[in-house]
Amino acid sequence: MRLTVFTPFTRTVAAALAALAAGALTGCGGTAPIRSGADPLAPTTAAAAPVRIGIALGGGAAKGFAHIGVIKMLEANGFVPAVVAGTSAGSVVGALYASGMNAFELQEKAVGLDESKIRDLQLSSGGLVLGQRLEDYVNEQVRRRPLEQLPKPFVAVATRLEDGERTVFARGNTGQAVRASSSVPGVFQPVTIGKYHFVDGGIVSPVPVDAARQLGADIVVAVDISNKARGQSPADMLGTLGQSIAIMGQKLGQAELARADVIIRPQVLDIGSADFSQRATAIVEGEKAALAAMPQIRERVARLQAERANTAQAAQKRAAQEQLQACLESRSRMQKLAGLAGMDDSCSTAK
Repeated sequence: MRLTVFTPFTRTVAAALAALAAGALTGCGGTAPIRSGADPLAPTTAAAAPVRIGIALGGGAAKGFAHIGVIKMLEANGFVPAVVAGTSAGSVVGALYASGMNAFELQEKAVGLDESKIRDLQLSSGGLVLGQRLEDYVNEQVRRRPLEQLPKPFVAVATRLEDGERTVFARGNTGQAVRASSSVPGVFQPVTIGKYHFVDGGIVSPVPVDAARQLGADIVVAVDISNKARGQSPADMLGTLGQSIAIMGQKLGQAELARADVIIRPQVLDIGSADFSQRATAIVEGEKAALAAMPQIRERVARLQAERANTAQAAQKRAAQEQLQACLESRSRMQKLAGLAGMDDSCSTAK
């Protein structure tokens, strides 16, 4: 191997060659990168993608007012949900929230809600409540916009009666999707959409964590208000049916909840499924449970942001190294000789 030693004479020659190289590039316009002003190879600061929080609102009839309290606290602490998925009562709150209402507007709607606007009794072998009024009410509140045109991405989860298939409604009639998701078997009549019939989504997805994730949520906050078997008999028919649905979906629900990042459980188990008089209590319980979960949400968001920042920084470093290598390889022979003499820094990175 030959070792090249730069004597004063060779340094002089190298400097001359460097000057010639610079002059040639100036006169002829070389293809090698030439810096002008800001260094084109300096790494840019790319902000990490914002964290998208999704909320999965579970079913629970009148207990669903607790969802409003949870949303209030999320917004108050700067964690505004970007996507929403709802089952049963959660689909009602979710649809109104996705339509552009904030948490305080939701609370105003809840306080002023007249049950007769959403309940239309009709004796039938399929159920006591037709559900058309609920559909009309939701469509009125969302200004008759279909699911795909709501300001926030939103889906409602229902169960296909023919085969028990979990169905996620992401397009079409918003009120009808909510009605299907909320059709408690034996209480509401099944909803016909196309050639199929649909009933309450709580049978297959009590808290729709997976649906929120599919909407693009990075962090899923699940709100579980479902009935739990506590060795007590429900006081009314709706409570009995609600608890039966909760028991049927319990195993599936546990597995899906395990895939959430944060689980919020408002203390609403003592509120009857049809007890709308307890709506204010349910909202307060939602607020309290969300506040208790806030440190966990902050920690999870901060961890994901740190991971993304590290990934972005590593990607920037790799890109800068690749740019530098490409620049070095694209230099002319004269520039390379000038570089050996320390007279060419066109490929140096910004400090």
